[in-house]
Amino acid sequence: MRTVYQEQAKVFKALCDPKRLAILEQLRSGEKCACVLQEPLDLTQSGLSYHMKILCDSGIVVSRQEGKWTHYRLSSSGRDYAIELLKKLTTPDVEQESTCPRCG
Repeated sequence: MRTVYQEQAKVFKALCDPKRLAILEQLRSGEKCACVLQEPLDLTQSGLSYHMKILCDSGIVVSRQEGKWTHYRLSSSGRDYAIELLKKLTTPDVEQESTCPRCG
């Protein structure tokens, strides 16, 4: 059974690899075909496919098929989800001095 944390971790997994960050940088200028993404990153087709699956599973990138090629673009809803998730996980529910029973 998948937990909410496993689903949320997909976002951070997508962002924790230099190759995937380079792919996201390329996609900032618009939709790109897999063949265009592959060359500057010096990736094999299977290597690119591996990274793109992680990015798409996170929701940050979406894909569409056109003939035998896959085209990728950034997802605004995926971006918004990632931003809100980071805010949620790094914002305290309430300000507290200490919740440690031993420290007081």
